[in-house]
Amino acid sequence: MNLLEPLDAAMITAELVSDPLHVAALLILAPPATAGPGYVDELFEQALTDTAQMDPRFRRHPRLGLDTAGLWVWQPDESIDVREHLERRTLPPGAGPDALWQLVSELHSAPLVRTRPMWMAYLIDGLGDGRFALYLKVHHTVIDGVAGMKKIRHSLSADPDHLLSPPFYASERRRSAARATSRKTIPNPLRLARTALHDIASGVDLAGQVISGEISTVASIFGVGQTEPPFGAPYTRFNGRIDRERAFVGCSLPKARVRAIQEAARVTGNDVLTAVIGAVLREWLVAHAELPDRSLVALCPITVRGREGSERPAEDSHGNLFGLELCPLGTHLSDPAERLAYIHRAMSRAKRQVARSGANVTMFLRAPSIGATVLLPTLPFAPRLRRGYNLSISNVPGPRSEMYWNGAHLEEIYPVSTAISGQALNVTTCSYADRVLFGYVSGRQVMPDIETVPTLTERALEDLENAIAKQGRRS
Repeated sequence: MNLLEPLDAAMITAELVSDPLHVAALLILAPPATAGPGYVDELFEQALTDTAQMDPRFRRHPRLGLDTAGLWVWQPDESIDVREHLERRTLPPGAGPDALWQLVSELHSAPLVRTRPMWMAYLIDGLGDGRFALYLKVHHTVIDGVAGMKKIRHSLSADPDHLLSPPFYASERRRSAARATSRKTIPNPLRLARTALHDIASGVDLAGQVISGEISTVASIFGVGQTEPPFGAPYTRFNGRIDRERAFVGCSLPKARVRAIQEAARVTGNDVLTAVIGAVLREWLVAHAELPDRSLVALCPITVRGREGSERPAEDSHGNLFGLELCPLGTHLSDPAERLAYIHRAMSRAKRQVARSGANVTMFLRAPSIGATVLLPTLPFAPRLRRGYNLSISNVPGPRSEMYWNGAHLEEIYPVSTAISGQALNVTTCSYADRVLFGYVSGRQVMPDIETVPTLTERALEDLENAIAKQGRRS
């Protein structure tokens, strides 16, 4: 029996009463100079008839029943009709970026079907100059953002003449073992018992780690003051309910400008990006007369895949390998340089906590903050109290050099993450070649003017550049 890991089981259970929990990526591509008028048509037909062996994670769906002893398990699918997972969309003539953002918002609003493998791919044409896009949507229990980006990179090539790129769902290991795991089996009660005993033993060890981690966290709150208390975030519109309609927008910044700030301020690139996002939210809330006195707090997934899974191949059985920490964004500070230093101190403390405790422990430590933040909005009359956090911010590393898909140049790649009630804004950044791309996802009624965010992002970077330069002149 292939049980879902605790985090994945919690996600799939929460989705029964909450909002869709899928993640996605949007790839914008330019066809090669030699492409004919039917280039995109040929790509779609090729995708429908591709015979590549499928990654086992894309050949299964979650199931819970009496025969699984009330536990979530992965149900393998013996046969898959790719036509149920691949669709075509065409933008109206003369469509620009706003039309693409709107279409992606609509596609991202629809939940994935739970009774079949939980992923979809959309080929979108109609962009200017013959460009087209790929929108790839996968449930968060199937794969996390870091592993998902690895799958996408596996489908790309640095060679523009490479015309046989595998689909993103293709297996990276050509073995017949996947076929063996696709056979239906009747759960063995003894095996279930052994699994339960193993979980109990593991839980005892985990409890000890949680206790020591909690002591460390409390000490840091009253000591250095860089770890956020469980309910330290002010209530904002991002902590309210979200309807079914999502709103998405993307924008891009030159990586060289981010790196220049990083080196001048002696911080990390993620610190700079987080400070930019903090400035965007400050300005947006000021424009809506809703800036709270206390700093907004972000829930930041901190990947431990490199540490805990360093010996595993890129294709492993884990859907998610990351810890969670709370990071104040310094939105109460008007000076961009001061805000960056504030974020750097907080993030350094968070990374040490995750590195010391591991993903599972930090998940337990942050469970009260997460639970209260996402569950309170489901109540009929949710009180407007302080929450654990206001939004989620994460970073996904993308390809370091220019890439191609079946000869088409990958111009941009945008992460499209998850927004839910209580956490109605999600910001994910992705590095690619010489640029950093931002994906903002919210509810349409929460951020009806989300289209203003790209301009605010560019302005925030410029203000931070000026503040760091001014600080350098003073020193």
